[in-house]
Amino acid sequence: MQQLNLFQPMRSFQGLTVLAFWVLTFQLFCPWHKRSWVWNQFFVLEEYTGNEPLYVGKLHSDVDKGDGKVKYVLSGEGATSIFTIDENTGDIHATKRLDREAQAYYTLQAQAVDRLTNLPVEPKSEFVVKVQDINDNEPKFLDGPYLAGVPEMSPLGTMVVQVAATDADDPTYGNSARVVYSIIHGQPYFSVEPKTGIIRTALPNMDRETRDQYVLVIQAKDMVGQMGGLSGTTSVTVTLTDVNDNPPRFTHKSYQYTVLESLPVQSVVARIKAADADIGSNAEMDYRIMDGDGPGMFNITTDEETQDGVISLLKPLDFETKSSFSLRIEATNRNIDSNFLSMGPFSDITSVKVTVEDVNEPPVFSSPLGKMVVSEDASVGTSIGRVSAHDPDTTNSAIRYSIDRNTDLERFFNVDALSGVISTAKPLDREANSVHNLTIFAIESQDPTQIGKGSALITVLDINDNAPVFAIDYETLLCENAIPGQVIQTISAVDKDEPLSGHRFYFALAAPVAGNLNFTLRDNKDNTASILTKRGGFRRQEQPVYRLPVLIMDSGSPALSSTNTLSVRVCDCDSDGVALSCGAVAYTATGLSTGALLAILGCIITLLVMVLLIVTMRRRRKEPLILEEERDIRENIVRYDDEGGGEEDTEAFDMVTLRNLNVIRDPNVRRDVTPDTPTFFHYPSGARPSYKSLPDNVVFREFIWERLKDADVDPSAPPYDSLQTYAFEGSGSVAESLSSLESLSTDSDQNYDYLSNWGPRFKKLADLYGNCDGTSVFS
Repeated sequence: MQQLNLFQPMRSFQGLTVLAFWVLTFQLFCPWHKRSWVWNQFFVLEEYTGNEPLYVGKLHSDVDKGDGKVKYVLSGEGATSIFTIDENTGDIHATKRLDREAQAYYTLQAQAVDRLTNLPVEPKSEFVVKVQDINDNEPKFLDGPYLAGVPEMSPLGTMVVQVAATDADDPTYGNSARVVYSIIHGQPYFSVEPKTGIIRTALPNMDRETRDQYVLVIQAKDMVGQMGGLSGTTSVTVTLTDVNDNPPRFTHKSYQYTVLESLPVQSVVARIKAADADIGSNAEMDYRIMDGDGPGMFNITTDEETQDGVISLLKPLDFETKSSFSLRIEATNRNIDSNFLSMGPFSDITSVKVTVEDVNEPPVFSSPLGKMVVSEDASVGTSIGRVSAHDPDTTNSAIRYSIDRNTDLERFFNVDALSGVISTAKPLDREANSVHNLTIFAIESQDPTQIGKGSALITVLDINDNAPVFAIDYETLLCENAIPGQVIQTISAVDKDEPLSGHRFYFALAAPVAGNLNFTLRDNKDNTASILTKRGGFRRQEQPVYRLPVLIMDSGSPALSSTNTLSVRVCDCDSDGVALSCGAVAYTATGLSTGALLAILGCIITLLVMVLLIVTMRRRRKEPLILEEERDIRENIVRYDDEGGGEEDTEAFDMVTLRNLNVIRDPNVRRDVTPDTPTFFHYPSGARPSYKSLPDNVVFREFIWERLKDADVDPSAPPYDSLQTYAFEGSGSVAESLSSLESLSTDSDQNYDYLSNWGPRFKKLADLYGNCDGTSVFS
């Protein structure tokens, strides 16, 4: 037999008395199944707020005799963390608040074990603790807030939009998730169906032009809307979309505009607009001119951005001809809705008056283009034609004429300022310019700023003043094997003149050669002529080229002619008449005489001798008076003028060379002149020391004086000796001249002791220019 204990305790939850019960499903239909307990699920309320653990149920096995040998063990979801069991009594408690929306049920396993051995006394059994729902979640509009639109003037009950709210509570238990809808704000314009959430119009014929937007507040409440239910709200913005229910209307029945008569064609005369309360395509309209005086003078189009009617000018205005125009203009909607024809007509008409204002206009030529002709041989001052212009204004000012010289740069023509007569100013040449296109200015005498322009097209008529000439430069070849009567060239002519009847040229040989025995000419009567041979046996050795004068005459009146020379070259040709070589033949000499050979040889020898003499004279140079090594040193003296780094600067001067003068100096260098200039230094007779034994300052001074002496006695030295440049100091120097050459000719009493205070770089200068003994060159 199986034993089961059922408990139905009473619990208080949130001030309400609730019967906490557990439904235990036993396997009553299997009474002989060897199990000590059988159940399916327990129930527990969510969101329990008591201070003590919530009692869930009790487990008991018939194996338990109450002697404490059986221990109850709980495992599975939330075991020990959420659910606990009294191992002695089998009481199950929930220790934490449960949320059904977070987890709706928990699956646990229960087992009775021996307390001493921990061996199961019953098989493990599984059960479910289901969290029972309470109404703790309000409805929410997941898609809100909503935006919707409905056409204006819609009938009553037109659907606008459907809203939907969701409730997280259990829809299978109670009314916690059963929602109803209501409208809190937006009446009486709209309504909402309680069960479906469909929003509909509650008033007919709502006008967008009166109000185009509404904001509704919709509420969703659970518990079927009963008191105590939870609720949520959302907003629905409803915009009335436009329909074409308003016709266009002009704000005025008539409009007046004033324009200048000088307004260019295609310019805007005026802009008018018919007001339409609709928007978008429903406000688009077309304008047209119904009738008015001056047909074809104006046109009206629609500005697609502003829907203005733009009146433009099609023809020039003339105040003197017509000073005002009256127009009737209609504006019509393009897109008319047949549902609202009763609100029409969707068009309107207005009147427009355009007044033309007079302006001072420039003179106008009676003919914009005057065509004239003049003969090429017209004399200077010949009248060609006349242009005429007038002032279109009522003042009728006098006109003066002139030619735009940009169109007559060479000043071939003149125009009389008062009469407008055009005459020639220079001789004309049709072949240089056959047509002259002149621009004539007509200027008002009273207002010179008013200038009208006209054109005069002058065509120069041709006369026969050019003689015909060869069409091209002919190159005529005559084969040596040519036979009598053979055509060797066909010629034609050109003439710069252009007679009306066309050209007709006549060809003949000039009188001096008309009866020659070599060639003849045949006029082909088609403005060409053929040159034929009279004989054969032409030889290049006899005459390589023949000059044939040809007379060409035109058919003009008077007729003109010219003589053109045709060159005929005799050539050696092959059997097909193709020229192989033309011109004179060089004779080949079989041998030279002894005199000719001697003459040629003499010429060659003379040329060789002249070449040798020229080379010898160029190479002949006077032997230099000093060695190349000393010349190099002399060049260093030229550059000594640079203000370098003193004795420590070894880049520009080779100090070793200066200290070894006796090594590089050869006393026999000057073989032609014996130097006799005495030294400025006084030595005992026969005891002149070598350069090696002298101090550095004396070495430099001695070296410079030696070079100066050599240059003075050198007959080949140029007058612009480099030593002259070396001594040049310039003018305006604060330090004045430091040159030792200048002190040679003048007694210097300047004190140079301050050089000793300038440091080691100026030590040499201090030695040279400072206080010295009696051997100093400056003493």
